[in-house]
Parts: sequence; C-alpha cells; structure tokens
Amino acid sequence: MSAHQRTLFQSWGRRDQNPAAAPDEDEDDDDVMLVAVYEAERSLQAAPELGFDPSAGRVWIYPINYPLREYQLRISEAALLQNTLVCLPTGLGKTFIASVLMYNFYRWFPSGKIVFMAPTKPLVAQQIQACHGVMGIPQEHMAELTGSTAAQQRRELWRSKRVFFLTPQVMVNDLSRNSCPAAHVRCVVIDEAHKATGNHAYCQVIRELSNQTQQFRVLALSATPGGDVKAVQQVISNLLISHIELRSEDSPDVQTHVHQRSLEKIVVPPGETLAQYQTRYLQVLEKFTSRLAQMRLLNQRDLRSFTKYQIILAREQFRRNPPPHIQGPQQGVIEGDFSICISLYHGYELLQQMGVRSLFLFIQNIFSGPKGSTRVRNELQRSPVFMDLYREMESMFATASRGQPREPYVYSHPKLQKLDQVVLQHFETWAEMSTRVMIFSSFRESVQEIAEMLSRHQQLVRVMTFMGQASAGKGVRGFTQKEQLEVVRRFRDGGFNTLVSTCVGEEGLDIGEVDLIVCFDAQKSPIRLVQRMGRTGRRRQGRIVVILAEGREERTYNQSQSNRRSINKSIMGNKHSFQMFAHSPRMLPAGVTPTLHKMHISCGRFEHRPVKGRRSSLLTFQHLLI
Repeated sequence: MSAHQRTLFQSWGRRDQNPAAAPDEDEDDDDVMLVAVYEAERSLQAAPELGFDPSAGRVWIYPINYPLREYQLRISEAALLQNTLVCLPTGLGKTFIASVLMYNFYRWFPSGKIVFMAPTKPLVAQQIQACHGVMGIPQEHMAELTGSTAAQQRRELWRSKRVFFLTPQVMVNDLSRNSCPAAHVRCVVIDEAHKATGNHAYCQVIRELSNQTQQFRVLALSATPGGDVKAVQQVISNLLISHIELRSEDSPDVQTHVHQRSLEKIVVPPGETLAQYQTRYLQVLEKFTSRLAQMRLLNQRDLRSFTKYQIILAREQFRRNPPPHIQGPQQGVIEGDFSICISLYHGYELLQQMGVRSLFLFIQNIFSGPKGSTRVRNELQRSPVFMDLYREMESMFATASRGQPREPYVYSHPKLQKLDQVVLQHFETWAEMSTRVMIFSSFRESVQEIAEMLSRHQQLVRVMTFMGQASAGKGVRGFTQKEQLEVVRRFRDGGFNTLVSTCVGEEGLDIGEVDLIVCFDAQKSPIRLVQRMGRTGRRRQGRIVVILAEGREERTYNQSQSNRRSINKSIMGNKHSFQMFAHSPRMLPAGVTPTLHKMHISCGRFEHRPVKGRRSSLLTFQHLLI
C-alpha cells in the first residue's frame, strides 16, 4: 500500500485524534465499529469468494471530512437500498453521494467490482480523483480504463482491480469480449444519466449486465433528468430506476447551500442590416423549396416557419413512400434537392441566431468540402442571388477569415454587440476583484468569432476557447483530451478569465467558480440551460445572462423553460405518473439493516500516474488562445 494511503483500520484510528468527530456515538458502538472495519479489511485479502461481508455490513459509513449536508446524507441512505436517479443542480455534490455509495459497496462486497461511468474521457479522469478525495478508497484498488489501453491489459485490470472509472463505450467493448466479469459487478454509477435514451452506450451496459446478473445496484446522476416527461421515462426504464431523488434550488434542504443567482433574458431584434440579409437568403431558399413543394413533397408555407428538422422528416417520408409519379433518375434529383434544402436551412438558422459571419464560414466549408458537397456547390454557384450575397460576405470578412479582425470591428449579429457590452461591463464592475466569465455557444464557428471579438479588450479580457474532440471537414478543429484538461486547469488557476465554450463545457468538468455565465443561444432541451446555470453561484452570488434573437430563438427558450417546470412538477408532484422498475434488488441478506456511522476518513494524496508516451505539459496552445 502506498505510503500516502491509510488502511481502513488506520482511517478509523484517526477518529481518536478528532474527539469531536462523532460526539453522538457511545464507546460501545465505537468498539463494534473498530472490529467491523478491521474484519472487513481482513476479508478483502482473505476471501476469494464473491459475497456479502456480514461484519462490514453491520454499518454504513458516512464521512465527516466535509460539512454535513442533510440532503446528501438522506439521498445517500436511499441510494444504498434501491436503484436511484439523483437529480441535483450542478455544484451540489452528486459526486460526493456517488463516492459514499461506492465506498460502502466496496466494503460490503470484498470481491465485488464497482463501476463509475462518465460520458467523456476528461470527465472520467476528473471523477477518479474526486471520488478518491471524498472516501479514500486505496488508489491501488482503482483503475481508469480508456480505449487506448490494450485489450489484454484491460482484461488483467478487470481481474486484479476492484473500482473502475471508464466511459460506457469501453464498458460495452469489455462486456462483449467477456473481459469484464459482469456477474461480479455490484455497483454501477452513471454520470450525466439523462443521456441514457435510445440505444446509448449506457443503455447497452445496463442491458448486458442485467442479462448476466440481477444483483447490482444502480446510481444515476444528472442535473436534470430529461428534456421532457417521455425522455425521463426512458431514462427510468433503461437504467432500471425504482426511486427518484430530485432537488431544485428552491428545495428547502438545498436553499441554505445555494448562493443567489440572477437570471436575465435579453431579447435582441435583428436590426435592419441582418433583416436584409435574411430576406435575400430566403430568396435563395425559395428556389429550392418551391421545386419540392410543386411535387407535393413539402407543404407550401411561409419559408420563415420551416425548420431543418421538418425538411428531414419530409425526406424520410419520401424515402419510405415515394409518390408513384416520381420514378427512377428523378428520385436522385429529389434527394439532391432535399440535401440542398437541409444545408441551406442550417445556414438560415446560423444567420438568425449567430449572424452573417457564421453563415459565411458555413458556406466556405461547403465550397471547400468533400466530394459529397459537389451538387450543393454547383447548384449554389448557379444562383446569381446567392453568389452576390456570398461575394458581399467574402468582402466583409476577408480580413477576419485570415485571423485578423477588421477595424472598425464589424458585428455580424446585434447579439454580438450586446454580448460585448455585457462582458465589458462585468469586468469594469469587478475591476478590483478576481472574477471569471464563461460564455456558451453551440457552434464552433460562433465560439471562434466570440473569442476574436473579445480579444480586442486584452487589458480586461483574457480569453480562450474550449471545444470537444470531434473535428469535421475543414472547419474549426476540436481539442484532444489532454488539451481539454489543460484548458480547464489554466482557466481554473486564473491564467485566463474568460472561457468561450461549446456544449462540451456544460457537463461535469470542474471549471471552478464562475461569476458570470452568458448563454449565446437557446436550446430546446432544458438540460442544457440547467447545466450551464450550474457553473455559477457555488461560492458567492452569480449571474446568468441569456442573449436571444427575437422570434424563433426566443420562442425556443420560452418552451424550454416551460418543459423544465413541467418535468419537475411531474416528478415532485406525482411520481406515480412514471413507471418505476419494480424489481430493484435487495443487495443485503434478509434481516440485515446496516446502521449509520459517521466517521472521519483519511484519504491520503492522489498520485497522478504517468501515462506512457505522454507529452510535456507545456503544450503549444496557439490554436486555443486568441
């Protein structure tokens, strides 16, 4: 065992150095606990068989290393006994609850396996350290599994280790190869559990485990359980949930632990210039949608009310049931028309929500894209209205597209000007104090544009960008896992005070305390806003500003807020409206009811193990920093 680790026996021994640690426990109980913990550790080394340790199972342990929060204690207790979905706003201790559950199952089942799944590798790397810091499971009993670990090495780790941190994709692969001993898994923690819909890897893991054993506990964690009631039911069914613990910022037992957060909605009209661009762009759209409408494949309606999703649905309907008057080669032509309309409507959404420059970058990618874009390119280049519009945008942003913003700066959307004002005002107000700002936008091109705009104020605003790993075409490239973690570290440590992020910054990663959150777009799902809001108000009062384009984006935001209230009302007011999993296993033998024992846990220091072939931490971030 590492010199920095204490055994469970030694951890308990620390209580004698802290007389106030458990003032409500008498000496008899202390003696029983001392023996139980000692026997649990002995059985860990001596018991080759899989099973429950009755000596360890007399108690369940709750740490007093941290200030006691009653809601965390009660949720932990409930999660020990049934498969539980925990819905807590970001920053209120979901990982703490997971650590308590994992630690107790680690004690109760000395030969069992404990699994913590998170959707991304950076989250996995963060959670293994966080869980160790709460309950101090010996680091030599834990393993972080990634797809880059050789399959044979993972098989050996599954055999020799007990607590695993990994992405669900890795877990699916190891279950399919029989590397993971499914029958030995006793506890599964699922982070960002709202993703468990459809055939997501989370669903595949639980399905495969339940095919091999019924004796495992599930703890699902999320800031909000789903985008609508139907999605919540999917999560419940797919993860075998039998009980829900939901708290909002307004819950009485949570209110004392949440700092006040103000939420401001700013609705920005398009302005005359942007409105003119939209009108001209709609003329291009009309040419292509009218051909589909004439063939009765699209309903004739106001072009402004169409969405990309509606056109995708119309294309699926055409594929399933093509009209008899459309035969042979003509079907290929119509497929091309649908493809053009879908691309053009994506551009229209960019123009409405993000501005002219984001549309320009999108079209640039079409023109320089793969062979699959040839028909779209050719059709657009044959449109005089479109080409006039494109050349005008090219002239406007030619300098900016080479990385040098024009002077005077051209705001390609009135929302950008409002964002500029909000951020500058914040830093001027907080001039005497250290403060940080986080800005969210769904599109990478928009993230890049916002960062370039704010970099004009280098005396006040030190800005960097943050994006996911995937890269597509010749657009803005993604960040590797190492780069993501380095960006987070430098922002948290104060190297930069403004982070402009895509949705990758919403989920889970410990960004640190942020005083201002700016949402530069609206999403239909309430999940996204809830996660973004959770980035502020953790240690002091926070502020959230949502900047919306007048019209469709504003309506989308209002609907999202309505959905969020509806979901919480359904769960809090009438849990019977959901169909819960009826066979949540009793993991403890009949007649065994462990009693709560609060104790101080000595965690030791988490040692970052060197990764073979890892580059120096002094990475070059020219493409990250603006």
